[in-house]
Amino acid sequence: MQDKLNRLKDYFRGQRVIVAFSGGADSTLLAKIAQDYSVNALAVTVDNGVMPEGFTKKSREIAKKIGIEQVIIKENLLKNPSFVVNSPNRCYICKNILHSKIQEVLQEKDFDLVVDGTNITDLLEDRPGVLVNYEKDIKMPLIDVGLTSEEVRDILKYMEITYSPSTTCLATRISSGSPLTLKKINRVQYAEKLLKDLSGTEIVRVRDEKGTAVIEVDYNKLLNSQTLFYIDSELKAVGFRKTTLNLEGYSHQKKDMVIYKPCKDEKNKVMFETELPYQLDLEKTSKEMEQLGKVKYSLEMGLSMVEVDGRNVTVFSKGKIVARRVKDKKDAQIILSQVLPLIRRKL
Repeated sequence: MQDKLNRLKDYFRGQRVIVAFSGGADSTLLAKIAQDYSVNALAVTVDNGVMPEGFTKKSREIAKKIGIEQVIIKENLLKNPSFVVNSPNRCYICKNILHSKIQEVLQEKDFDLVVDGTNITDLLEDRPGVLVNYEKDIKMPLIDVGLTSEEVRDILKYMEITYSPSTTCLATRISSGSPLTLKKINRVQYAEKLLKDLSGTEIVRVRDEKGTAVIEVDYNKLLNSQTLFYIDSELKAVGFRKTTLNLEGYSHQKKDMVIYKPCKDEKNKVMFETELPYQLDLEKTSKEMEQLGKVKYSLEMGLSMVEVDGRNVTVFSKGKIVARRVKDKKDAQIILSQVLPLIRRKL
């Protein structure tokens, strides 16, 4: 991890950089390193109109502690028809608009590049907005040096740097296909504030699934009948039809990057795999993977293969990635960290 941190510092040396800044863990680490090691650094925060309460205030406080200059842009996405439709590509539409605003600042102020806090772990999730980074040449230094979400938080803890634990857009709480309205956003915001106050925890999610409030909270301070009745009454009063509690809760813990699978045909060959929650554009992915070595792919069979230092990696159009002939789990994670940035998903 120290080696990754050193490479992150080197990434910014001699650069004039804009950080897409939310005040969350990833962008806070980037802002801190950019402020300390780049020629000039600027944090640009876009308030898209659907962020948690106090979002801009918290981002200002964190930027001030870091010592980085900050610009805040207001852009109300609830006035954008393509966004409020709330299609499965909502996050792509949002990020396209927000990064366009940040690039305007890049041109006006003569900086070299824009970076955002996408990390290796994010590539395992269903985040169509990452395609905007590739299309607009938004740099992702955390991916370039191979940092995961957990490692980012560990570094911030070691450096004693505070960050906002809740900076995700409230629109992500509303099930795809249900049009976004200010009323829905406000009731989710109200519900999350209520749950934060009652549970004493900052990490709370209330998902609006067709009018049903699905509560995700890290621990079970809520589990008594009087509190649950109160929550149900309050949420119905702001328009939810029904309230449920997801007992799995909400946690920063992610699934393992790779899991071991016995290799039936090759007893002495170790095999690991992972499943991505999205389908791949196999042709574009295969072209990108040529950076690692000679690629063989078949659109008909829906797979693409590349050899990397004696290790075989196969990616499938449905999202599975299989690494064969690797030494162990750590070796499989290293090779996956090289492959994931080259994946191009379908929208």
